Formats: sequence, structure tokens, C-alpha cells
Amino acid sequence: MLSSRQARPSRQARPRARAAAVAVLTALLGALLPVTTAHAEGRTVQGGRLDWGIKSSFQSYVTGPIAQGAATLQGGAATVGGAQFRFHSAKGTYDPRSGTFRAGFSGGVRFTGHKKGGSYELDLTISRPTVRVSGGSGTLYADMVSKEKGTGKVTSAAQVPIAALDAGGIDMKGGTGPIALNNLPAKLTAQGAKAFAGYYTAGTALDPVSLSADLVAKSGTGEATGKAPNKPPKKPAKKPAEDSGKQKTGRIEDGAVDWGVRRTFREYVTGSIAQGKWKLSGGAEDGGALFRFPEGEGTYDAKKRRLAADFAGAVRFTGRHGLDLTLNKVTVEVRDGTGTLYADVDDGGDGGGDGGDGGDAGVMKKAPLVTFAASQKQLRPKDGLVSLTEVPSKLTADGARAFGGMYKAGAAMDPLSLAVALDADAALPPLPDLGSTASPAPQPKKAAPRAENVADASAGSSSNAVPIGVGAGVAALLAAAVAFGVVRKRRARDSADTPMP
Repeated sequence: MLSSRQARPSRQARPRARAAAVAVLTALLGALLPVTTAHAEGRTVQGGRLDWGIKSSFQSYVTGPIAQGAATLQGGAATVGGAQFRFHSAKGTYDPRSGTFRAGFSGGVRFTGHKKGGSYELDLTISRPTVRVSGGSGTLYADMVSKEKGTGKVTSAAQVPIAALDAGGIDMKGGTGPIALNNLPAKLTAQGAKAFAGYYTAGTALDPVSLSADLVAKSGTGEATGKAPNKPPKKPAKKPAEDSGKQKTGRIEDGAVDWGVRRTFREYVTGSIAQGKWKLSGGAEDGGALFRFPEGEGTYDAKKRRLAADFAGAVRFTGRHGLDLTLNKVTVEVRDGTGTLYADVDDGGDGGGDGGDGGDAGVMKKAPLVTFAASQKQLRPKDGLVSLTEVPSKLTADGARAFGGMYKAGAAMDPLSLAVALDADAALPPLPDLGSTASPAPQPKKAAPRAENVADASAGSSSNAVPIGVGAGVAALLAAAVAFGVVRKRRARDSADTPMP
């Protein structure tokens, strides 16, 4: 049996043992914390999209029986589900330590209505939206061009603070992955009300704002979160054709054709009637308002200004009421000032179309879908690149058949852009960058319940919070620290109730 004098050192050893355990745990945490600290460095925002309906009632008014107007997309902006506008190619900065976030987006939308003669009494353009968030609040800025209600005075202003955003309850600090802010409540500011041509007063609730943005390390190491900053080439580069800079007839080294089919068709597919979607395959890419068919191969005759090129990729539209339409093997041919876009068409049926307008297309091989103008000047190479940008396109008779009679021959379809490289070093125009989480599916119309913490933020895409990454090792050690504290308290309590030996 131990004496009381012998027991005292044993009692003093317990705190030392606990201190040693805490020291070991602290050392382990310290070994992993530098990893988190590295992620806490400033990040560059590169790629992403912002979805905003501006104000649904305003959209309805513009396109309704009173204003009888329209909303026209600009600069690659798209629509989502028919109720929101999608702005693309986010660029900006993010500081994980302070939680400060800034991102600017490309594209715009012009609202026109109340046509009088050759002009419109209602004429409002909103473009290049920028979102800044810091300390639980945020602001949405945009370039504004508006015609004042009543006087007709046109005002143009850059980066007007249109809306105040409520980001309360969202912890913006420590983010390492794509930043996602969903359904942020928005209210019109005093400056926004003035730029809005007086249609609404300050404090008016606008549609909620949702955005997603990818992050890239500022250090220049190429480390990225969300996606790789540079995509690997999809095919090996070809050898340059002889005398590529002064070609008369030669091979096309690379190319891409961008075409959104038709805006109203995309809205129909993802809208409440068809409740469908589209799926890209074979290398085709989604640019929001358009689809890119890449890897162009073919020939170009500089003297005759003729061009023939085949492109990779396919897009398939599916939905309710029998919607199943695939466009594949896209080809573009230009001659005598007119271009034609062809594609293999499959409507998912038995392939026995009736051959008339309004009938099922079945399977159509190399069907001429749309035509477009291509002047001699437009086909002149510049820096090894022949390009046409957003030229109007019209539906052909075969195109009308391919779409099951939804549109008549001669109907205006989405503008078409074409770029073919005659030199292996020529760079194709960039595609609108929607970021790593873009989806053609419409966003929920109802704002989801506000997230209360980081764990809720990363649980799903409906909460209006920012997903924050925490290292698994750090989380495990933090859990161990909590467990150690519980055990320590329990042992201390047990010791207090137990007589000294």
C-alpha cells in the first residue's frame, strides 16, 4: 500500500500527462494546419456564371400586352428555364481570410417596349453584372443604359450599384472549392432606381441572385479548385500546311462552330411544358446561349472564298410529350456568299418520317438545317483565322421538318459563329466560361431556407451559402480534441468523487 507521501508525485504527474497529450495533439494539428493556411492565400476567380431574373414582374410587363416588347440577349448571355438570365465568364478575386469576394460577369440583356415609330419608349440595357460580398452583405453592380420614363432622356452609366444583397448568416471565410451563393435576396438601391428609369422605387424587392465561381491559386502554380485552368488539347496538333500565311487552297487545321439552335426552343426544352434537358457528347461544349461543335477539319479556298468543314460533337434534347431530338455530325459549307449548316438528325422515332413539313423527321443524314450570309470580306483570313461572328441564320425547309414543324421554313434561328484556323498556331475565340457547376436545368424559383452554418452550406445546392472545404485530417484531429476534452472532464469529475488512495 502506498503512503500519502508516495501518492503526491502520482497526483502531480496527471496534469503533466494531460499537458503532454495536449502538446502532442497541438503538434499534430500544427503539422496539418500549414496545408489549410496555404489554401487561405488569396485566390483568383476564373470561370463561373450568375443567374438573375432581374424582376419577374418587369419581364412580364415588357413582353405583355401593354408594352408588347421583348428581351434581347447580348454578349453571350443566355436564359435559364425562361425566367432567369445567365451571365458568364466570371473574373475576380477572393480572400479566404477575410471572406471578401468580388466577381464580374459577361453578357447583357436589353429590354424594349412601347414601340413608337422607329424607337421604343421603354429601352433599358443591363450588362456586365459584378457582385461584391463582404461582412454578411453584398452589392450587385452593372452597366446601365436607360431611357427615362416620360422624358425619353437616355442615360448611360458604368457599374451602377443596382441591388443590395443580403448575405447574412453566410460564413464566407476559408473557402477552397467553387464559391456558390444561391438565392441571395436583392433590393433595389436608390442609384439603381434612378438607373432603372424610374419604373421602381428604392427598396423594391428584385429577383434573388445566384452565382457559382471557380477559384484558381494566385501563386501561378496552376493549382486550381473547381477545374483545371487550362484544358488539355482534345487531339494532337496538326502540322501547318505549306505557305499557311498565304494559302490559296489548303487544309483547315482546327475550327469550331457555335450555334444555340434557337433560344425559344431551349426555353421550351427546360420549361414547364417539356420539363426536359439537353446532353452534350463527342466533345461538344455548352456555352450557355450556344453549343460549340469543335475540332473542325476540312478545306478552304482563299481565291474562291469557299469553305467546307466537319465538326465533332452532338447535342440531344429530351423531354416530355415525346421530345427526343439529336443533332450530330455538324458540317458547314460556304460558297457564293452563302453558308449552310448541315447535321444528321434523329428524332428518336422509327425513322419513317412522312417527308412533309410538320411531320416527324425520323433519321435525316446531312440535312441542311440553316443558311446564313458569308460575304467575301468576312471570309478573308486574319492572323491565320477565318471567322464569322453572330451572323443571322434562317431555317430551311429540311430544318423545319427536322424540328417537327415547330418553326416554319425561313424562321429566324439563333445567330451562328464560325472560326476556322488555317495556321496551326492560330487561336480560336474563347467559349463563354460557365464554370465547373453549370447546368442547363432551371434553378428553383422558391428561395431555399437560409443556411445556418458551413455544414448546411455544403449539404446541397439549394441553400444560399458558400461551400467551405476543411481538410479531412484537420477535421479528424479536431474531433479527437473534442473527445479528449470530454474524457479529461469526465476523468476530473471521477477523480473528485474518488477518495485519495
